[in-house]
Amino acid sequence: MDNIERMAPIVRGRLQARMAVSPGDMDRLLALRGLCFRGNAATCDRDGFDAACDHVLIEDIGSGAVVGGFRLRLFSGAAVGHSYCAQFYDLSRLAGFGAPMLELGRFCLHPDRHDTDILRLAWAAITRRVDGAGAGLLFGCSSFAGCDPAPYGDAFALLRDGHGAPEGWRPGVKAPEVVGFATLAPMGDRARALRSLPALLRTYLAMGGWVSDHAVVDRAMGTLHVFTGLEIARVPPGRARLLRASAG
Repeated sequence: MDNIERMAPIVRGRLQARMAVSPGDMDRLLALRGLCFRGNAATCDRDGFDAACDHVLIEDIGSGAVVGGFRLRLFSGAAVGHSYCAQFYDLSRLAGFGAPMLELGRFCLHPDRHDTDILRLAWAAITRRVDGAGAGLLFGCSSFAGCDPAPYGDAFALLRDGHGAPEGWRPGVKAPEVVGFATLAPMGDRARALRSLPALLRTYLAMGGWVSDHAVVDRAMGTLHVFTGLEIARVPPGRARLLRASAG
């Protein structure tokens, strides 16, 4: 990715986060993506955006297993219209955002690994890249499994009621099949709503992140997803200090 320094590995105990630097690294990362997004590690998940992105993998140092990963790409101004998210959302308002924007994509954690340190290490690596790029906005799509919105009514109502995007940056509707949040019933069970949120999205929201006012039905990926943004300047200072300490 242009204008971003190569990231040195971040080691925490038996885990490390590092750049994918070889075809073998990418093969292992794409296999994890296949498992997480296609249900089959033998079906590598790849698309036309991969070549323009930097890729980070999280490894178990002892076994060499890839237990997490994601990709990043930097944008400025109207170029955000060429991002992965821009396939599904009208991002014309973000063209006026006054700082670089970093797109986080294909974030995945191995479904059989429930070590919370994996997520913490992922955020340490993300934080290092955000600071290294001078990014003012981290954004991406947060995915809910399946294309049926019915199980997520409470979760989407929670997002609508407390985490909507600021008017000036709000993504517009672009995809042909969406689930609008405005007409959803009131949230019934907050605990169930919180449990339904993907781990990545829960972390975004805990730091002051916001979401689009609709979910996109992505039948090719078999998911529902919502645009998610995090303005770096709005991250609570205490949380920012902890993230930067972990990234150091």
